[in-house]
Amino acid sequence: MLFQIRHSLLYRYGRPVFLEPMTVRLSPRRDVTQRLLAHQLNVQAPASGACEVVEADGNDAWMLWFEAERDQLELVVAMEVETLRTNPFDWILTGADQQRLPVNYGEAEQLSLAPYLAAAHPAIAAPVAAWAAALAQQVEGDTLAFLMLLAATTHRDFHHIGRLDGDPLTANATLQSRQGACRDTAMLYVEACRSLGLAARFVSGYSMHHPPEVTEHELHAWAEVYLSGGGWRGYDPSLGLAVADGHLVLAAAPDHRLAAAVSGSYRGTGVSSKLDYAIDLQVRKRN
Repeated sequence: MLFQIRHSLLYRYGRPVFLEPMTVRLSPRRDVTQRLLAHQLNVQAPASGACEVVEADGNDAWMLWFEAERDQLELVVAMEVETLRTNPFDWILTGADQQRLPVNYGEAEQLSLAPYLAAAHPAIAAPVAAWAAALAQQVEGDTLAFLMLLAATTHRDFHHIGRLDGDPLTANATLQSRQGACRDTAMLYVEACRSLGLAARFVSGYSMHHPPEVTEHELHAWAEVYLSGGGWRGYDPSLGLAVADGHLVLAAAPDHRLAAAVSGSYRGTGVSSKLDYAIDLQVRKRN
């Protein structure tokens, strides 16, 4: 698929503030699943300095820094990206200890995957672990069947809502309420997988599949799980599917804060701020 996207963000402040260095993660990932054809970031008024970086998780990002105070900041990103994975099931599982749950990774893989495993994060709530274990039992511990069942169950049994602001809810809060935005169900999926030994991470990007709970295109969130033979594979619990070329990845990280589109802060005591944004997303099949 060929994605053509224009994404604008306008930050307004109650009075001039000093902006701390800012990370902008609106540069699409470049790998075997997607090809970047064009990309441009415009900052109005221009930042004092900017550089492209590769972050710890391999995401491409822009670092911006500022000297003069300002009362607004506008970021406009235009991109053209070709997504390449037409079949999300074009792989085989080669890890013998990963065929059934809970999975085990080889020693070398464990070193690389440590940030994405349960041990690196706060304890997973018992109800989340029990829910994941019950789903795993339904498929007799089959890893690949569990991943699809987990996505399908979350899509079918949860009320999906649009929630524009705020961090993801905790996985347990989403499970107990049986509702959430895409970022909430993504984190529930991640933690359910981690509870069974799977390496999982949070993904931010765009999707051509318009969720019914939103009336216009938004940033979208889903999960990726690592398995030997397949590498990182995407699963979208809010849509109930394995990810293919209908999704475009911006960033993926073990912690959702490291996949946020923009990370930064400002200095200004008692100053209010407001964010307006717009996403124009067009998708077509490439000739």
